[in-house]
Amino acid sequence: MSTIDAPAKDPFFSRSRLRVLFREKPIIPLLGMLAVLVALSEIIRPGIVSLNWTGVIVRAAIPLAILAAAQTLTMLTAGIDLSVGAVASMTGFLVATLVGDQGLFVAILVALVVAALVGLISGIGTGVFKVHPLIMTLGMSFVVLGFANVWQLRMVQTGAGVPDALRWLGAGLWLDAIPHSLVLFVPLAALIIFGLNRTGYGRLLYAIGDNPTAARLSGVRSWQVLVALYIIAAILAGIAGFLYSGLTNVASVTLVDSQLLPSVAAAVIGGTSILGGRGGYGGTIVGALILTVIASILSSLGYAEGVRQILYGSIIVFVAAAYTRVTGEL
Repeated sequence: MSTIDAPAKDPFFSRSRLRVLFREKPIIPLLGMLAVLVALSEIIRPGIVSLNWTGVIVRAAIPLAILAAAQTLTMLTAGIDLSVGAVASMTGFLVATLVGDQGLFVAILVALVVAALVGLISGIGTGVFKVHPLIMTLGMSFVVLGFANVWQLRMVQTGAGVPDALRWLGAGLWLDAIPHSLVLFVPLAALIIFGLNRTGYGRLLYAIGDNPTAARLSGVRSWQVLVALYIIAAILAGIAGFLYSGLTNVASVTLVDSQLLPSVAAAVIGGTSILGGRGGYGGTIVGALILTVIASILSSLGYAEGVRQILYGSIIVFVAAAYTRVTGEL
């Protein structure tokens, strides 16, 4: 009597299982990677991992995570916002120059309105006039930088410096372990995650990134979605700028420029596809933590800034390439 052989089971760490894991639950391998990096930090400098070290890492990762939220949202529609660094720098500088005469509330409000205006222009260019997001946002970054430099020349003598409230929010720690910025970040992150997973607008972002033609044929007004998207992204960048200014106690028109590529890398490492239609903010948060721990490790090893940048960039490329290989992304 013939028997039918039972199909062989896939090994637990088979390529197919890894692909499904990275596609469906990327946060699990990301948390594993984060744990390995934390262990490596302890091996390199025994005793460094403590409650205070954890608080410092989280405090440094929060502004990057907020900046990367803007990238996550735009990447879901197959775009990248290259203006977030300039917008973040601009908002921090605006608050520092306006707070002395106008007060903190008005200064923050004005900075966010200006950021929203930048996002509105980017959204109109991308959604209405069909300018490629990279070109549109790159152009806007230069426009923002130019206006910020003009404003700096006019207001440099009247600036009051970074407000105490922003320094408390961006750099403060409760019990030397819990960042004050969590007060802002936790509800903001919850709102973003809820918006992506539980609202019609979030589903529209995924639909446009996954198949813009099908979305258009189904009646989706893509240009309206994109205009709102870039306004939201600019406001998020502005909020990140406030935290960077408070964290560093510096108000500069180029303060956050160096964080542009890490913000993209955090979203990519976190599982958001640059081709659009797939990803989420939970992975981006872990990606920001991973990059922050990597930066801490390189600093602990005492590398010169140039070597640190080479290693930092190489790690980003390797992780992104490995993720692309495993998931089968093009």
